[in-house]
Amino acid sequence: MKLKKLDHTIKKKKKKKEEKKLIEAPVSNQTQNEEQEDIDAAIEAKIRERNPLLNKTKAELRYIKMQEKMKAKRVMDKASKTHKMRVEEFNRHLDNLTEHFDIPKVSWTK
Repeated sequence: MKLKKLDHTIKKKKKKKEEKKLIEAPVSNQTQNEEQEDIDAAIEAKIRERNPLLNKTKAELRYIKMQEKMKAKRVMDKASKTHKMRVEEFNRHLDNLTEHFDIPKVSWTK
């Protein structure tokens, strides 16, 4: 089983330009097709560099979207309360706990 790579772009090696001859032969259809494929591959690589989410599956995209949504919700919850309000809420919570959760006193004299 192969694991999915994070980066699917394939970098093509640049071909060295041949020295221009004085008399150029007419370009055949095959070389035009190869040039077009190289151009298409370069464009696709640029697009994938700009947007790495194109390499993700639908499930991965949904997961990322839910993570961002939950993170935004947590930020809004934290931003809605002041420090004083958070301390008061924490103190109320501690008051509601039973004595079972109290830390027992430790005495060195006894």
